[in-house]
Amino acid sequence: MKKQRICIVGDGLSGLMAALALNKLKGLEVHLISKKNKHSKDKRTTAISSSNYEFFNEVIDKMDKKLFWPSQKIDLFYETRDQNMNFLNFNEDSKNLMYVFENDKIKEILIKEIKKKKIKTLQKNINDLKVLDGYDMKVLCLGRSSKIYQSIIDKKSLNKDYKEIAMTGYVKHNLKNLNTAQYFLKDGPLAILPFSKNNFSFVWSVNKEFPKKDINFVIKSKICEVLKTKKIQISNQQSYPLMLNLKRTYYKNDILILGEGLHTVHPVAGQGFNLVLRDINKLQEILKYYTGLGMSLKSTPALEDFTNNRKSENIITGIGIDLTHNFFKQNKLLDPFKETILKNISKNNTLKKISKFISNRGLSI
Repeated sequence: MKKQRICIVGDGLSGLMAALALNKLKGLEVHLISKKNKHSKDKRTTAISSSNYEFFNEVIDKMDKKLFWPSQKIDLFYETRDQNMNFLNFNEDSKNLMYVFENDKIKEILIKEIKKKKIKTLQKNINDLKVLDGYDMKVLCLGRSSKIYQSIIDKKSLNKDYKEIAMTGYVKHNLKNLNTAQYFLKDGPLAILPFSKNNFSFVWSVNKEFPKKDINFVIKSKICEVLKTKKIQISNQQSYPLMLNLKRTYYKNDILILGEGLHTVHPVAGQGFNLVLRDINKLQEILKYYTGLGMSLKSTPALEDFTNNRKSENIITGIGIDLTHNFFKQNKLLDPFKETILKNISKNNTLKKISKFISNRGLSI
């Protein structure tokens, strides 16, 4: 039987992972389409759950595990009047809760794997979907702001402008036993993500009106204050606007949206790329089922099945993250009760187990 052809449009982390995952299926020929102009390196880090780390292991042959920094402990803090209260801890003795990697290094590995698997790569700018005619399925991984999606989406998306920016960067330090941590500060949530023995990345989400004067000094001072240290070096600082965008339409005919174009969420819970990986994993599973039956993809409800399976979790997770972010924002009515609420949460072992499970596996059973 002639192989069915699928094109993946976009060579970011989402596109590269989708191409490699679908290339493992028998009876499919995968093509990767990337832009002609090259982009600068992505000097950020990403955190993934242990289940998604396992998915990476399935997709990449002989994966270099040294590129993924494991965490067995995650600490959550809430800034009160006189301290940062440690209200919740997630611990594991025999396994890892999550892994952090440097985006540019993993992208290099994925590109090498694409070449190793001899996946055909085409360089062209896609301004009209008609140029993709001839493929049995098209998967668009074009980020969150591509105008091409407008020809696919026929329903309103869930949108929210947080009027915030996320400031990110790398920090070199000499601290011992630094754990992954999330600090809910009055100025906005600050995530600490170790990715080597003496390096971590940070993501600090603040209001767009946050003072821009001497911003480098402000960031360094805040991190030093939080970690109770004076000796750190910051590099690779970036910033980007934050918003919530949850698509209600996932596909049209044989064209599927995937990646940040499908769902963009606040970074406070570190679930953005985890949702993407679960999407890719499920798409691979569904296509494997139908191709295993020897069916033509165009005659199957594969994309409808994918939508029905993934949309609820993606929307519920996005809204849940939004509610969490809102809870920790300053609120004159709620603030007096937050400390009591958080102390009770720390005592609830059942809630901790549920939170740990959802963070790892998502809402799907």
